[in-house]
Amino acid sequence: MPEISQKIVLDGDAVSRALTRIAHEIAERDARHGPIVIVGIHRRGVHLARRLAPQVSELVGEPVALGTLDIAFYRDDYGSRPSSPVVNDTEVDADLTDKTVVLVDDVLYTGRTTRAAIDALFDLGRPGRVRLAVLVDRGHRELPLRPDFVGKNLPTSSSERVHVRVTELDGKDEVTVEPTLEATA
Repeated sequence: MPEISQKIVLDGDAVSRALTRIAHEIAERDARHGPIVIVGIHRRGVHLARRLAPQVSELVGEPVALGTLDIAFYRDDYGSRPSSPVVNDTEVDADLTDKTVVLVDDVLYTGRTTRAAIDALFDLGRPGRVRLAVLVDRGHRELPLRPDFVGKNLPTSSSERVHVRVTELDGKDEVTVEPTLEATA
């Protein structure tokens, strides 16, 4: 079996810089619209959101609400997946009405996760506006969605896989790209 080589495209320092830049962009663009709620999409988006919220809060000079969102039952492939979904908690304690909600995810690919997150979010309330922040935008959209805040645009082939690792789950921060097994066969 051939060895699969990973290419590091963002190391820990680069991830940190990207999140700081995103926090500044959120504060600059959305502070004038009133309260901001940052909502991380499970799994790694939650950890990125937990890092962004205090940075944005400091920049806007007021508390920024933080929430987590599970989309397992909102996915359009829910019934066709071979195994039961892993269900995490959705915790959004803030009233979303007329607030700016920033959804945070690790990678934007086809857009289907984002669509599911928007559906789940609107079941919780009616935000004034919804923004999307992603650490990596790798292209290949299947739905007409685009992120508002991007840490790194990373053109990839559909035969590549992007891995985002976060210290909280994986012991380190980094983004890597590697060919899929089918591409190496």
